[in-house]
Amino acid sequence: MPLRTVRLISRLAAATAAMALGGAVLATAAPASAASRDGVCDTGEFCYYFNSDNQGSISDFTTSVDDYATTQPSCYDFKGAGAGKGTCIKNSAASVWNRSTKTVRVYFNSGYSGTYQDFAAGAKGNLNATLKNQNASHQFVSSTTPTGCKTDGTDTKLPTTILVYRKSLDRVERVEFKTYVKNVLPNEWVSSWPSESLKAGAMAVKNFGWYWALHSNRKTASGQCFDVYDHTSSQVYVPGSAKAVTNAAVDATWGTRLTRSGKIFRAQYCATTTACGNWVDGDWMSQYGSRDKARAGWSYSRILQHYYTGIVIGS
Repeated sequence: MPLRTVRLISRLAAATAAMALGGAVLATAAPASAASRDGVCDTGEFCYYFNSDNQGSISDFTTSVDDYATTQPSCYDFKGAGAGKGTCIKNSAASVWNRSTKTVRVYFNSGYSGTYQDFAAGAKGNLNATLKNQNASHQFVSSTTPTGCKTDGTDTKLPTTILVYRKSLDRVERVEFKTYVKNVLPNEWVSSWPSESLKAGAMAVKNFGWYWALHSNRKTASGQCFDVYDHTSSQVYVPGSAKAVTNAAVDATWGTRLTRSGKIFRAQYCATTTACGNWVDGDWMSQYGSRDKARAGWSYSRILQHYYTGIVIGS
């Protein structure tokens, strides 16, 4: 696929994304509800340790927590004896022991978002370099995610995750797919544009990532497989850049897909119709055009059908 350097939106939005706060305000779970937490890692619990190799003070949980908070007395803290006792656990844990019967996923961001690491039932281990002392939420999940180069998506089922090559960091990250879409859209569409334009953009961003999760055979120079780049060679992905208004567009269209001849359609887009003109008609959407048509009262589905020929919009 050619470098999409003509997509002016990417450069414009990416410049402001680093300053954006991610998503809607999330309610902080009340530590008072975890009265049984006693700083001992009992059977059935998921436990953080202040130090690596399961050393130091323990903070134990039996449920998911979307935000640990950062100040006393409202934060979740390390309760067990040893180094770190009384410290708020957010961005302060180094290792874990999962004594529950479910996989537990530790996230970089609050709200179960961003890069994550899974710990299977019974697993002990250190948080990886991305998450060590950078933990903001955790979630009990019922099943494990794909590993290696695999995806669990199909033409009718969304992938659970997508492999993103973080070029500037020279590493591949497995990102929860909806988190990926929410952290691409505000960097490819302008968040102040009409909601129907944002919905059209959400559909394009989702379908583009979905297509490559199913079809990519890319590898880094070191041999790691990945689905998409984090820049304009694919789509601009900036962790933590999600906004409430773009999240709403993603949520509103999440159960809908674009297909052509029964297959997931690789929905491509660029800044303007003129910029897209060198590429195949009917395969590209104008970002500014979606804005103008939404301002004229078009629905997101009408916008998509105008730019993409032969597509079916359905669940």
